[in-house]
Amino acid sequence: MQWETVIGLEIHTQLATKSKIFSGSSTAFGAEPNTQAALIDLGMPGVLPVLNRDAVRMAVRFGKAIDARVAERSVFARKNYFYPDLPKGYQISQYELPVVGEGSVEIVLDDGDVKTIGVTRAHLEEDAGKSLHEDFHGMTGIDLNRAGTPLLEIVSEPDMRSAKEAVAYAKKIHQIVTYIGICDGNMQEGSFRVDANVSIRPKGQAEFGTRAELKNINSFRFLEKAINFEIERQIEVIEDGGKVVQETRLYDAAKDETRSMRTKEEANDYRYFPDPDLLPLEIDEAFIADVMATMPELPDARLARFQSDYGLSTYDADVLTASRPLADYFEAVAEIGGDAKLAANWVMGELAAALNRDGIDIDASPVDAEAFGQLVARIHDNTISGKIGKEVFAAMWAGEGSADAVIAAKGLKQITDTGAIEALVDAVLAANPVQVENYRNADPAKQPKMIGFFVGQIMKQSQGKANPQQVNELLRKKLS
Repeated sequence: MQWETVIGLEIHTQLATKSKIFSGSSTAFGAEPNTQAALIDLGMPGVLPVLNRDAVRMAVRFGKAIDARVAERSVFARKNYFYPDLPKGYQISQYELPVVGEGSVEIVLDDGDVKTIGVTRAHLEEDAGKSLHEDFHGMTGIDLNRAGTPLLEIVSEPDMRSAKEAVAYAKKIHQIVTYIGICDGNMQEGSFRVDANVSIRPKGQAEFGTRAELKNINSFRFLEKAINFEIERQIEVIEDGGKVVQETRLYDAAKDETRSMRTKEEANDYRYFPDPDLLPLEIDEAFIADVMATMPELPDARLARFQSDYGLSTYDADVLTASRPLADYFEAVAEIGGDAKLAANWVMGELAAALNRDGIDIDASPVDAEAFGQLVARIHDNTISGKIGKEVFAAMWAGEGSADAVIAAKGLKQITDTGAIEALVDAVLAANPVQVENYRNADPAKQPKMIGFFVGQIMKQSQGKANPQQVNELLRKKLS
């Protein structure tokens, strides 16, 4: 039997507010356990939640970024369940009336086709604390610093049909939330976590199969591996005569397998009811207009502009708009360097290689955009060649100063004087009469490759400083 996979994702995005969603406690990562939890976060009696205005602004910003409906009126509810790291015994979330309604995003598939993935809703809620097992033999430690951290849970329609589609969608949401500045996107720190609902059904069947939820996946690579494992597991269960059970499963990266965590609850198991301590959230047009006034350029719009304004290919524009810091860096370099395509090649080439080699993000680059733009400008105006540019960049990366300072200190300025280059060309031709004769007697189709010998000799004599374009022009003239 042929099977079709059905996947929907629930993405928990930690909002980049300085304080928690219902208290003034800090959301900074890495503090000592239980040092950032106010009485409301601890569930103490008699304390009341106060909604964080910035969290609402960020939810609205996301809703508008995916062209979704922003609710004029939404309601917070209590979701009742017990976890050791949930002190109140319930989570404040949204259920029937979320702040963001239906929207959609577009993903690009491997074959270049574009697919629209529906977003069912995005609702505000508070995070639970964290249970710590590693350092407690036979016991569990509880850190409540994360309790009350604001989350925007983004729920997709079950529109994805493969692990690759699910990863493409998750990456697109990650790109959007980091572009618009509502989440730092740090998956290692838990700022962006994915739950995947996976089911299978016979091809052609309209009815969905029984789904399993894969919980708290914090890397795109693990998301793909977890879904693929789960698809194979469910097919094997059914083809062996069994039934898939609706449950929550965890992905074990070390064993590359999913394992059962608990049977999946239904909505009525949580006993949702409106939180009596919080008024309904009402959002008017003035509030939305204020949010939109600071909305940055979205990634799809920026990709299109990079192609139209800078003449970049779809591939180059896609790479350079993958993250907002990278796109900002490129634009600054292109502006200073005077040649967008040259800037793109150097940002995606030498800079990307150095960042990857040293394992650092572009925000931490020892060569800032202004300095890198000056290097590109010196290549563009023929002060140095591209080959010498690599040497200059390496020195800049090592902290030896600006492009101009390195060029001056090392005497790397390109030779562009026609007389000086002509003298070099004449000397090399005179020293290699056999190669000159072979060139002149050769098939014209082979001559372009043969001329490389002379170029190499001249560049060697000039220590790489001769302008390659002028060298080639003079050689062709004198060899003809």
